[in-house]
Amino acid sequence: MTKQNYANHRRLHPPFHYVLPVVSLALFVTNIVYAVKEGFSLPVVIMLLTFVYLITLSFVIRSYPLKAQDRAIRAEENFRHYVLTGQTLDSRLTLHQILALRFASDAEFAELCKKAVSENLSPNDIKKAIKDWKGDYYRV
Repeated sequence: MTKQNYANHRRLHPPFHYVLPVVSLALFVTNIVYAVKEGFSLPVVIMLLTFVYLITLSFVIRSYPLKAQDRAIRAEENFRHYVLTGQTLDSRLTLHQILALRFASDAEFAELCKKAVSENLSPNDIKKAIKDWKGDYYRV
């Protein structure tokens, strides 16, 4: 497995990021063409509603495990900060900042947490400031 760093840490899931958008676009275009050709009859309305339902469902279902992972990461990083410093994370840190801080090694984690709060660093700036990258290979 390739060692994670700033340049390669983003993970794309091909079925979600490539297949779903193409299939969704094809279904949408097909539905519109059929609606224009046949008029807005009951079958056309049912097809359009089904399409909207499936797209909504796919994004909602994807969001649930991501939110669960975000909660787990926040708890893990809060615990790591407590183990390293004896204090919990600063409440001014946003969830996205905490998610970015998880890539920092223990040696730079506490100091980078302080810097993120004092300078209100963006998640991207936090990731760029990390010198010793700690990979997260389990994120979905």
